[in-house]
Amino acid sequence: MDATPELLKRITTRPGVLGGKPIIRGMRMAVEHILGMMAAGETQQTILEQYDFLEPEDIQACMLFAYHHVAGEEVYDHITTLPPAASR
Repeated sequence: MDATPELLKRITTRPGVLGGKPIIRGMRMAVEHILGMMAAGETQQTILEQYDFLEPEDIQACMLFAYHHVAGEEVYDHITTLPPAASR
């Protein structure tokens, strides 16, 4: 079974959160932040230790998102746009 659709469900966007950039599971953690840490040499284990709310599948989803984006595939069609966060 292809895990791509399930993994990409972890990547979302939300107007007003980080400028609408792709984020992980609706949280204020940008996909680009994870990719930047990995590009700088951080390991998955280190990232998971630093951000205990992340799961290994979140990092895998970031890598998958980046792969599809670089491959020229329309990845935004596969991610969910969440409603804006409620005002407090």
